[in-house]
Amino acid sequence: MKELEKTYNPADIEERLYEKWLRGKYFHAEVDKRKKPFSIVMPPPNITGKLHMGHALDNTMQDILIRYKRMQGYSALWQPGTDHAAIATEVKVTNKLKDEGIDKQALGREGFLEKCWDWRKEYGTTIISQLHKLGSSADWDRERFTMDEGCSEAVKEVFLRLYEKGYIYKGSRIINWCPVCQTSISDAEVEHEDQDGFFWHINYPIVGEEGRFVEIATTRPETLLGDTAVAVNPEDERYQDIIGKMLKLPLTDREIPVIADSYVDKEFGTGCVKITPAHDPNDFEVGKRHNLAEICILTDDAKISVPGKYFGMDRYEARKAMVEDLKEMGLLVKVVPHAHNVGTHDRCHTTVEPMIKPQWFVKMDEMAKPAIEAIKTGKLRFVPESYGKTYLHWLENIKDWCISRQLWWGHRIPAYYCEDCGEMVVAREMPAVCPKCGKNHFRQDEDTLDTWFSSALWPFSTLGWPQKTEELEYFYPTDVLVTGYDIIFFWVIRMVFSGIEQTGKVPFHTVLIHGLVRDSQGRKMSKSLGNGIDPLDVIEKYGADALRMTLMTGNAPGNDMRFYWERVEASRNFANKVWNASRFIMMNIEKAGEKEVSLADLTMADRWILSKMNTLTKDVTENLDKYELGIALQKVQDFIWEEFCDWYIEMVKPRLYDDSDETKAAAIWTLKTVLINGLKLLHPFMPFITEEIFDNLQDQEETIMVSSWPVYQEEWHFEEEENATEMIKEAVRSIRNVRTSMNVAPSRKAKVYVVSQDEKVLEVFDRSRAFFASLGYASEVVTQKDKNGIESDAVSAVTPQATMYIPFAELVDIEKEIERLETEKKKLQGELTRSTKMLSNEKFLAKAPEEKVAEERAKLANYEQMMAQVEERLASLKK
Repeated sequence: MKELEKTYNPADIEERLYEKWLRGKYFHAEVDKRKKPFSIVMPPPNITGKLHMGHALDNTMQDILIRYKRMQGYSALWQPGTDHAAIATEVKVTNKLKDEGIDKQALGREGFLEKCWDWRKEYGTTIISQLHKLGSSADWDRERFTMDEGCSEAVKEVFLRLYEKGYIYKGSRIINWCPVCQTSISDAEVEHEDQDGFFWHINYPIVGEEGRFVEIATTRPETLLGDTAVAVNPEDERYQDIIGKMLKLPLTDREIPVIADSYVDKEFGTGCVKITPAHDPNDFEVGKRHNLAEICILTDDAKISVPGKYFGMDRYEARKAMVEDLKEMGLLVKVVPHAHNVGTHDRCHTTVEPMIKPQWFVKMDEMAKPAIEAIKTGKLRFVPESYGKTYLHWLENIKDWCISRQLWWGHRIPAYYCEDCGEMVVAREMPAVCPKCGKNHFRQDEDTLDTWFSSALWPFSTLGWPQKTEELEYFYPTDVLVTGYDIIFFWVIRMVFSGIEQTGKVPFHTVLIHGLVRDSQGRKMSKSLGNGIDPLDVIEKYGADALRMTLMTGNAPGNDMRFYWERVEASRNFANKVWNASRFIMMNIEKAGEKEVSLADLTMADRWILSKMNTLTKDVTENLDKYELGIALQKVQDFIWEEFCDWYIEMVKPRLYDDSDETKAAAIWTLKTVLINGLKLLHPFMPFITEEIFDNLQDQEETIMVSSWPVYQEEWHFEEEENATEMIKEAVRSIRNVRTSMNVAPSRKAKVYVVSQDEKVLEVFDRSRAFFASLGYASEVVTQKDKNGIESDAVSAVTPQATMYIPFAELVDIEKEIERLETEKKKLQGELTRSTKMLSNEKFLAKAPEEKVAEERAKLANYEQMMAQVEERLASLKK
């Protein structure tokens, strides 16, 4: 048998073990009809990023599940890959080119795309190599990319199918426009935040009625350049006489009508609403009902596009100028401070501009229905369940999805326009001949698809769809999706409706939601706060296992967690505990000799720990099946640290060190059996340390990764021995508490009398005499039914089953204890004098802060209490 190094050093083992796993292809999953399949798709990280704490948590949870199922004998596939991350990558590459003095437009589309693919080659594998360091056991042989050939074919196929079905259409509608990224974005990519702003109240003159106005209020005065009407509620008696009249639109030479529409809330503001169909989604709908013109007033970079004084001004610059001009014209009634909800782009945090533009959309009404049905019928469930309501609420209120983006990097929309007659053809490839005019001059649509369009197909496109591959048939639908609550709208919902639409099946049965990893103060980790912690820094300092354990400690589905360095140290300390306990066991294994051991050979303590391990196996398996990963880890940790290391190993030491003890082989068999099972239960959480110990502890299997998961065995259930050992543990704890309260050093042994009228209780203590004496610091253990022969000053330690008596003189060297207490008394007297003097000083009481005075009063009360205890103790010793 091999040996473990004296100290646990993760840096020495982690890379070596990961290479061993890769060489052995232990992560690889094959279609194997003899096994049940279990599959997870990795949320594909962006090729722009590097591993952050969110990735670390997400992938640790997935790895725990996949390692657990692999050990249970499933053909367990964890499908990895990366996302092309359209906007994010395009911005990164554009900025890199700028730094090199290269203009994206000058480079042209094809030249720019070459640079993007170069970026993908250089940075795309970075995060994957970082996931290796975390210990992620994904099937890297099957790694995919959202723009690889297979995934691109799937995207094209879905686009064509949805278009032919009438679910994809092109139209001019209000979309969210980002003036910085200069692309449309979906509703899910808009973050709403409260911002301080104003309501500008403006008078619109009524044409032909000198001195009569309609007062409107707006948060965006610059948009009045695009007004095509003012609306009032048809039931608002105040404005019945002006419906149908014309208004002079300030700052322009246009006139606009007053229309009646029930959209207007009579009670809000003035009851008159400016209608700007090209720049507000509600106004857009009003405009459609009344056949109003749609006037777009902004360029793509949010500058005024309307000819005149404000042409070319930035939207906010124009706002200031227009407000000043309205004031000079006497049309600005008042300005009222107003906090309002503003949409910003979640990527660059620019205020988005609702704008009417021709874009591609997916009709959502029909596709949402089966996705809603899936959650209602239980085909899909969320853990925690409450997130199912979030999912349902979004789907029930879903709008058509704007899928076109004004970017170059991404899946290009497979629509082609005839340059001769303008006919549009949607096809897999550029048509050879125009079906309308017979010419052959085509250009492809310039736009690309929303990133989420391709990642919505991820669970099945990665398995070879639209081809009917054996992987697709075997591993799809996948079993569980692990993801953060922040992308339920972006990704989860879209995968569900896309999966049902294209395959007829929900793409996964369970969505396991986790929260964010926050800093120790509960703040979101961000660049602006400078509070982000690089997981690789943690791994370098403490090892991947310590990071993984920290991320799972106290982790509950759906809840945010706080990251504390102290927790990482605690995790590292636990790893050291496991390592040192394993070394101790391995150093004593040869003492077992060649003797075969059966359950009949086991002592009470052996049966107790085996039974506890048996129950733990059942509990942890149930917790993992219910996705209670944090609870499962806590149970394994508590068992290994407390029951196994602090109790059982200490119980068996006297047997291992006694040459005449005939139960050594049973002790060694139990130690090794429980350790191996404990390592297996711990393996999904801490893969590296468990692999290293397992490899050195046994020779039958080459890796713990594919060893069998422990199962509950009825013959290992020893309830009687469990109860008996728990009784001994309670007695030991009681003795230790008494000794601690009397400041008795562990090295000072004392005789212990165990008194109980119950024969069975005394029998238990007799059977456990050796380890009870060792754990209870007893020089001798005497069991009896009464107090005969026990000194009257003996100290007692009580449990429900028995009372332990310890002769006082054996616990304490009376002269030395009196001397120590007199010294303590003198020291306390000094503190009491000082504190009393300070609190009787009027100057101190008058000038010192209240908390300082309160602190001193608390100290005095504490000293007085300590003095009373010391004096009481001295009095009892001097009797």
